[in-house]
Amino acid sequence: MTANKLPINTIINDKPLRIGIVAGEVSGDVLAAGFVAVLKEMYPNATFEGIGGKHLTALGLNSLFDMEELSVMGLVEVLKHLPRLLHIRKTVVQHFLNNPPDIFIGVDAPDFNLAVETKLKQAGVKTVHYVGPTVWAWRESRIHKIAKATNLVLGIFPFEAGIYEKYNVPYQYVGHTMADGIALVPDQQAKRTLFGLENTDKVLALLPGSRAREVETLLPDFIKTAELLALNMPTLKVIIPAANDAREIQIKLLLKELKPAVYVRVTQLSARDVMIAANAVLLASGTATLEAMLCKKPMVVGYKMSKMTHIIMQRLYKPDFFSLPNILANEALVPELLQEDVNPQNMAANLRPMLEGEPHALISRFTQLHKMLQLNADQQAAKAIQGLLSSDL
Repeated sequence: MTANKLPINTIINDKPLRIGIVAGEVSGDVLAAGFVAVLKEMYPNATFEGIGGKHLTALGLNSLFDMEELSVMGLVEVLKHLPRLLHIRKTVVQHFLNNPPDIFIGVDAPDFNLAVETKLKQAGVKTVHYVGPTVWAWRESRIHKIAKATNLVLGIFPFEAGIYEKYNVPYQYVGHTMADGIALVPDQQAKRTLFGLENTDKVLALLPGSRAREVETLLPDFIKTAELLALNMPTLKVIIPAANDAREIQIKLLLKELKPAVYVRVTQLSARDVMIAANAVLLASGTATLEAMLCKKPMVVGYKMSKMTHIIMQRLYKPDFFSLPNILANEALVPELLQEDVNPQNMAANLRPMLEGEPHALISRFTQLHKMLQLNADQQAAKAIQGLLSSDL
């Protein structure tokens, strides 16, 4: 069903529809923008407010705070920013208690959003949490907090449904919007033309993360990895997509210090464009690994966290893998490197055959997983939200 065939309802209780949304980071901003675009067609007079980035604000969201302030990752790292995060959360809750929306949608960022949702649900506001918190990976007991906070969880991975059914928490699998937005066979030639690349160029995409700490921690080793590869691949070209203005400034300052002995280009063109143009990808763990898989690119996934966070996660984290392609496949499709294993020698050794060969079997497996996630997620999410709006709870 296309957006213009969806039932349209511009008024709720004789007032224009008001929708509250909080997206905590770049991936959530992109995810939310997809279903908001559909909701705007369904409810042309609706207004949107909360917290979001450039994609949501472009659709008219009134963002109460800079989304960058919520983009903090790691158990220990969050503690440093806790006073400010608590202030933002308290302000957002009070804003929506004073001006109740018809529905509130928390997009990812569960540690922030579930607390907001709980307060609003207690006040009679219908609440949705989009992207099921990773109770399947760690802290399963959070499911009780989720049940208290939300009227509906929208999930993006098929393996999640079982745990929500186990605890009788309303859940709907909607697929993943990125799987809908990326062709099963991406046009590499078009993206290479976009970047002025030759067919013979070997291109490595570097994605050190969308957060300042990730870039600071990972980029130096990522650059050293590219330098090692360039010793036997002198025409190697490196492209780094910057998630936003702040990351572009940070990356360029770091590169000025590092003085890389390899061609490096920094761009604010999308990470997707860069990955499709590339032969292989070196990246931080996170949603970008899913995007690389959907772009059908061989990759090496690396991540570093504080020692204390790592010790805690070793005790709490349940799956055998931490990158999304491997979790989805339940097998080691791509190399995963963590902590001290994230070093230039290891990363270069894993990347070299990816840059030199054609991984047909891997691309075939990635395509199978792509089809599993391709459900027209923006439409599915918008219809689920519409259903909750029209329901009597």
